[in-house]
Amino acid sequence: MNFKDLIAELGQAASLASRSLARSSTDQRNQALIHCADAIEAGQAQLLAANRKDLDAGRERGLSAAMLDRLELNPERIEAMAEGLRTIVELPDPLERVLDEWTRPNGLRIQRVAVPIGVIGVIYESRPNVTADAAGLCLKSGNAVILRGGSEAVHSNRAILNALHHGLDQAGLDTNTVQLVPSQDREAVGALLKAHQWLDLVIPRGGKSLVERVQTDARVPVLAHLDGNNHLYIHPSADLAMAVEVVANAKMRRPGICGALETLLIDKDASAIVPALVEKLTELGCELRGDAELCAMDQRFKPAGDEDWMTEYLAPVLAVKRVDGPGAALDHIARYGSGHTDGIVANDPDLAESFLAQLDSAIAVHNASTQFADGGEFGFGAEIGIATGRLHARGPVGVEQLTTFQYRVFGTGQTRP
Repeated sequence: MNFKDLIAELGQAASLASRSLARSSTDQRNQALIHCADAIEAGQAQLLAANRKDLDAGRERGLSAAMLDRLELNPERIEAMAEGLRTIVELPDPLERVLDEWTRPNGLRIQRVAVPIGVIGVIYESRPNVTADAAGLCLKSGNAVILRGGSEAVHSNRAILNALHHGLDQAGLDTNTVQLVPSQDREAVGALLKAHQWLDLVIPRGGKSLVERVQTDARVPVLAHLDGNNHLYIHPSADLAMAVEVVANAKMRRPGICGALETLLIDKDASAIVPALVEKLTELGCELRGDAELCAMDQRFKPAGDEDWMTEYLAPVLAVKRVDGPGAALDHIARYGSGHTDGIVANDPDLAESFLAQLDSAIAVHNASTQFADGGEFGFGAEIGIATGRLHARGPVGVEQLTTFQYRVFGTGQTRP
């Protein structure tokens, strides 16, 4: 198969669809989202059957429990996909917003107006719900999208795409607005990353190796989502009972998601939390890896090595370290963190505000679980990923982050001297 020609065919179709989409109304795009949500719900049986094929294949391949959890669809998750699309409908139209406006001394009126990016490529692993999330966000923001999901979710992704195409068709929109690369060959990804004449932006969503490959090989601008080596720091002023519940949720609600807590930093003056914390987490089935002092305090800690501070486990494993004050906690996060989601549990608001201001993280939390690092929880309806870079977009990538802007200049016959 000639993958360059395959991607060119998809790209040409996406480019035409994006121009057609630019002429669509807000109401038409919203109706398409509603039809897509209805089709996903109506196709639940087909989605579950397709997903069973992927789960069976995944077990045969020896996928981890965390990977299988990301892969699995059930009635609740299918309903959540549909509701995510309906939530996107309720969001304000991100297009044609006048971001700024001014008049020059010569009478020229200049506007900066939000417009679609164009054609977006999304490369992702495991989670089939990303197919619906990415399509919905791109549709709302007026962008065509070419999706390349992981081979482990191939049947699920195709079933979701069929539902999305049904919804687009009912709304009178080009079904090429949302396309899925039909090949699972890695060469297809390489061809997609080099398709600068068709793609305006690539968004990778997956493990560190995927993101690194995209950043290395892409000839298209990349909006990167790196790993989530997330931290919480327990300050002595914290309500310890609340801190235990926040940590337990941050780690164990869903250990396999990018917002899960991976390293806990406990102030040496907050050591009173250790017994209750250990009891709660071990009861939930979490393996604890601690520094020498913590191992001496409780034998349920396994010794942590330097590698543990750098690891995104995506599993019920938590690295725990005692630190000497907020400065030491910030130093640890700066050295080992990935810039995804980090925070503090403290009842001293001034200290907490100062701590958050010094975190170089896309999302900084105070007295809350790191698992709120999610576009739906931010009110975005959904997200394509959590951007950990510093340019264009940062944190959950929703509809506003999938727009760029155009300058519009209005004159009355002015000529430049």
